[in-house]
Order: sequence, then C-alpha cells, then structure tokens
Amino acid sequence: MITRDAQVKGLFKSMSEGKPLYVSAQKADICENTARKYVRAQRFPSDLKQPHNWRTRPDAFSEVWPRIEAILTDEPHLEAKAALEWLQREYPDRFFDNQLRTLQRRFQFWHATKGEAKEVFFDQEHRAGELGASDFTWMTELNITISGIPFDHMLYHFVLTWSNWEHGTICFSESFESLSAGLQNALWRCGGVPAAHRSDRFSAAVNNLDEKRSFTIRYEALLRYYGMSGQKTNPNSGNENGDAEQRHYRLKRAIEQTLILRGSRDFSSRGDYECFLDRFFDRLNEGKKKRFEEETRNLKPLPARRLADYTEIRDVLVGRGSTINVRKKVYSVHSRLRDEHVTVRLYAEYLEVLYGIAVVEKMPRLRGEDNHRINYRHIIDWLVRKPGAFANYRYRSDLFPTSHFRIAYDLLREQNPGRADKEYLQILYCAARGSEDTVNRALQQIIAEGSTLTAESVEALVLWLTNNAMPQVTDAAIPAVNLRQYDNLLDFERRAAV
Repeated sequence: MITRDAQVKGLFKSMSEGKPLYVSAQKADICENTARKYVRAQRFPSDLKQPHNWRTRPDAFSEVWPRIEAILTDEPHLEAKAALEWLQREYPDRFFDNQLRTLQRRFQFWHATKGEAKEVFFDQEHRAGELGASDFTWMTELNITISGIPFDHMLYHFVLTWSNWEHGTICFSESFESLSAGLQNALWRCGGVPAAHRSDRFSAAVNNLDEKRSFTIRYEALLRYYGMSGQKTNPNSGNENGDAEQRHYRLKRAIEQTLILRGSRDFSSRGDYECFLDRFFDRLNEGKKKRFEEETRNLKPLPARRLADYTEIRDVLVGRGSTINVRKKVYSVHSRLRDEHVTVRLYAEYLEVLYGIAVVEKMPRLRGEDNHRINYRHIIDWLVRKPGAFANYRYRSDLFPTSHFRIAYDLLREQNPGRADKEYLQILYCAARGSEDTVNRALQQIIAEGSTLTAESVEALVLWLTNNAMPQVTDAAIPAVNLRQYDNLLDFERRAAV
C-alpha cells in the first residue's frame, strides 16, 4: 500500500497538467492500478488508512485485569512490577517476567483514562519591575578551593523574573543576616526595587510555626523599608519559586564551564574568588542588557541608604565562665566583662560585642547547633591560678590552638602526669603574653628533637627564637629609569657609524 502522500500528490499534479494516467503513474513511481484507485477516490493514502483497532495476539491479562483494576481503584500508586509479582504468586506458571512491559502499558492506559487527575503547572506572565525572586543554593559540588583548602559555601541567588538579571552573594547559612545582606547587595547593584519579592519557605523569612503571621518580624521590616510586598511558596512546592530554582541549575552549570576554561578551581584568597564571581555575573547579565535596561525603568527608587546587615541583641549577660550565649552558641569574652551586660551585633559571618558604645570583641560567627568558641586569651589569667579546673573543663578542646599544643599536652601527661596541667597552662600563658606562632615553633622543635618538655624549656626556646629571629624582608627601592640616557646612547651610535 502506498503510504507516502507525496507520491500521490505528484500523481495528481502530473494529471492536472494533462498527462495520461500511465505516464503520471510512472513519474510518481506508482503502479498504474494503484494510481487509478487514488484518482477515483480523490484522496491521499493517509486518508484511506484504517486505524489499527484489532489485537494481533491474545490478551494474557484479560481474565485477571478486573481484580487488578479493583486494586488500582483503591490504591492508584500500585506499580506494574509489584502487580506482576502478585499475579505470579496467585497464578503459578501462568505469568512470566517478560510480560512486565505489556502490563506496564495496561497500567499506563488505565492511569491516562481512569486514573487520578495530575498536577497542572500554569505558565505565568511576568511584567517588568514587578517581581524579584531569591533562594539559597549550595555550591559544594563545584569543588572550589581557597589556597588548596576546600571552600564549602552557599550562594544567595537573586533573579529579576522579567529580565532574568541575576546577582549572587557568598554566605554560609540560611540566616536572616545572610538574607538581608544578599538581598540588599542585589537591590543596590541593580539600582532599583521591584514591587514584590518571592522567597522559599526558609525560616529566616517565613514564619512556619504560626500561620497567623506569614513572615518574621525582621523580614517584614526589611520589606517595608524597601517598599516591597512579600510572597512565599506553599509547603513542599519549590516549583512555585521556579524562576530562582531553575536558575540555580543553569547558574552552577555556567560557573562549572567557566572554571573548566579557567583551568583551575583554586583561588589564592576569598577576595580573588569574589572578584571571579563579580566578573562572571557581569558577563552573564551582558546578554540581558536590553531587557534589564527596560526593566530598570519600571523599578522603584532605592531609599537614601541601606539598612545595617546585622541583628542587634541587647542586654546579653556575661556568665561566670566569661561566656555569652548567642543563638544557642557559646562564645568567650574577656574575663573582665564577667557579670556585665553587653550588646551583640550579629552579622552573617561574624559578630561584634559592644560594651556601651565601644566594640570590645569581634569574632567569627559559629555555624551549626550547640557549638562553642573559647579564646584561651580571655580566661588564661584565672585558669593558671586554678589548674585543677583544666582536666574536666567543658570546653577544654578549644584550649589547644594548634595540633602541636595538643601533642605537647599528651607528652606532658606521659612524662609527668601530676604536673601536666600546670605545665601546659604555663605554656599557654606564655603564648597569650607573647606570640602564639613563636610558641608553636618552639613546641614543634622540642617535639621533633625528642627533648624533655617543660614550661621552662619552652619559654627559654621562645626567648632564643625571639632574639635570633631573621630580619624581615624589606622591599628594595629601585629608582625610575631615565629613558633619555638610552636615547643619547642611540644618538652616539648613529654618529659613530657616520
């Protein structure tokens, strides 16, 4: 049977030009009798083809299908493979593994004709300047390193949904401070404010425990300051923030390709990596320049200045252990502040401790739950007076600044268990009064030589290393070269040649 309509179309065209049937059939490469059939019918082969509505082989599941359909009606999530295994148990030696594909097609047909309604996604129409969307995404899979050390971090990713203009800020947790800094960085970089901001349901913005208040107080204040309305996705519906979610994948794929062309994933410093990301986003947004310029005309103006990127916590009591508790994490402060009340400014990556209006401490912000950071310099003055407290000190692990300090303590316990704590605290006190690096080098040398380790020997070696330190390298002063002397030399060479 001729199935190609193009051949019959050529037949009809040839005959319309007055050529006889047998000539037209030869030109169309069709048998004369077949050509006569289509000429009489004046229809194409596809119009005459009958639909295939008969079976070519017996249906192996016709008798048992009512039982399976009854189960599917009650439990639509039943899979064909499980159903086939059940049939093999119910009807031994009747059903076999090679019939699985047939049963899967039956299941597919049933779901398409009688099954549950599936979720429908509705394409949204975006308008310039109307919406900005953001979310956090982990960058670990890119294997970025800083001076050879893995740099595990996140990116706060912001997208203007109409022009797809993008911006990213490095962060390490989904905290409100990271959200505030990232959002404000994006707004001030693009030079305007969209009418609304959509976020995922991360706890920094959305009040997931109380439906009476949609957003947290701090996030509402941030939106109110910039004149934006807030939008959030429904629970377990990340697709509703699809503009940011889909851009995550494309963004990381584009960064991956850029790193491949760069030839290295290692950066000399975090600043070098941040410069790389800035240049990357500039190139990424270059292709959207025309639409972005149109969108910026529909953005609202920025306020006079940006909000502070920190959360201020007032009246934090310094406990008797010279520690403060901030968001379930313990930090030490100087012992002179014990029993005093301080103010803590919590930034995305660090925190400041203020007494009155003076900043008395600045330290990295801890991540995770129930973590602690104890600086031995804050408490060593009193710890050397109470050496018996060291052995069972709750945060003792923080009092080994380097691995050599830990090794030194273990050696002291082997050599003189009764005085190990006192000797080690004297060594730690020496590091607090002077240079921790010099004490570390002294410990490294004593451990390597296998000498007897005591606080006195460490202090003596530290004194020697300090007095015999190599002079610091200074920059050589090289005066600017006078190029006129070179010109005079050339002139002399020309005159000599003449």
